[in-house]
Parts: sequence; structure tokens; C-alpha cells
Amino acid sequence: MNLNCGVCVSKVKSDLDNAEGICHWDVDTTNKDKIQTVKSTGITEEQVIETIQKAGFKIEPLTIK
Repeated sequence: MNLNCGVCVSKVKSDLDNAEGICHWDVDTTNKDKIQTVKSTGITEEQVIETIQKAGFKIEPLTIK
């Protein structure tokens, strides 16, 4: 993810706050990987990714090994 600072996060805030199915979200901009967490009911991972991409940012799912 390339949401690197508070200004970047503010550019997607409205989209994520208003996305149906997202209960809470956060981006850890202090982590080198810029980890976004989403608590949701009804929105898919793909829809969250699409929302971020439409705002002009890169995002990919985290693979836990």
C-alpha cells in the first residue's frame, strides 16, 4: 500500500468511511508496509481494494505465512 502519511489517508477517508459494510478501518503509516486493517460486515476484500485503487493508490492483500 502506498498510503504514506496522514494526507494520503485523508484522500481515501471519505470513500472508506462511506463504503457500505466497513465498520472500522485504519492504516499503520509507521509500518514500512503501510498495513491497512478493516473490520467489516458484507464488503469483500476485492471491494476494499477497488475503493483504494479508485482513489489512485496501490494496494495488495497481505499474505500471512
